[in-house]
Amino acid sequence: MIENILAQLDSLRKELVNHSLYKSVKTKEDIQLFTQQHVFAVWDFMSLLKALQVHLTCVSLPWTPTSNPTTRRFINEIVFGEESDVDQYGITMSHYEMYLAAMEQIGADTSEMNLFCDAIKKGETLEQAFQTINVSTAVQEFVAFSFEVIATNKPHIIAAVFTFGREDLIPDIFIEIVKGLSKDLSIDKLVYYLERHIELDAGEHGPISLKMVEELCGDDQEKWDEALVFSKKALQHRITLWNAIALEIEKHKAVLA
Repeated sequence: MIENILAQLDSLRKELVNHSLYKSVKTKEDIQLFTQQHVFAVWDFMSLLKALQVHLTCVSLPWTPTSNPTTRRFINEIVFGEESDVDQYGITMSHYEMYLAAMEQIGADTSEMNLFCDAIKKGETLEQAFQTINVSTAVQEFVAFSFEVIATNKPHIIAAVFTFGREDLIPDIFIEIVKGLSKDLSIDKLVYYLERHIELDAGEHGPISLKMVEELCGDDQEKWDEALVFSKKALQHRITLWNAIALEIEKHKAVLA
C-alpha cells in the first residue's frame, strides 16, 4: 500500500524536487525572503506533530495506556527529535526555535512570525492572527490546510500528510536548497538546520513515519484512499507555496536590477 501511494505521488514529488525556487535562492536577500515565508510551514509542522501525539499517546490525566504501543513509540521518538533537539552548539531547542535563530543570524525579519505566535498565545484564531500580519495568501492557505487536516480528527489522515507532505519529502527538497546556498555567506545556523533535517528525516523520522501510516491504515482500503487524497493536497499546497516564494524573490530581483 505504501508503494502505491509513493507511486501515485511521484509526479508531484518530482515537481517539488525540481522546482525553480532552489536556483533562485542565492543571495542573503533571497534567503531572507525565503525564510520569512517558509517559517510558517516550520511552525505549523509542530501542530501536525502534536496532533498525532494527542491521538496516539495519552496526554490527559489520569494516565492510561493507549491501544497501540507501536504507534505510541513512533510518535514519541519523532516528538523528542523535533521538539527537544540540540543545535550545533549543543543547546537544547525545538527545530522551530532553531529556525528562528537561523533567521536572526542572516538578518531575516522574524517580527511577523513573532506577532502571529503572540496572537495565537492570546487565544486568537488562525484567521484573526493572520489579520495582524502581512503574509501571502499562499502561506495562509498552506497553514489553513494543515489545520483542516488536524480538524478531521483522523490519525491516519494526519499521519499521511505528516509523512508524505513533510517527513518523507523534506530530505529531497532540503538537499536541493543546500546545493544552491553560497558557501561565502554567514549562514551556518540555517545550513545546520537543513542538514540536520536531511539527516534525521532520511535516516530516522521518514522510515518511522512510513511505518506509522502502515499501522494506522492497516487493511482498511478507505483509510488508504483518504491518506492518498490528503497527501496529494499536501504536495499541491507545497507547490503553490514554493511558486509564491519564487515569484516574490524574482520580483525583488527585478526591482534591484
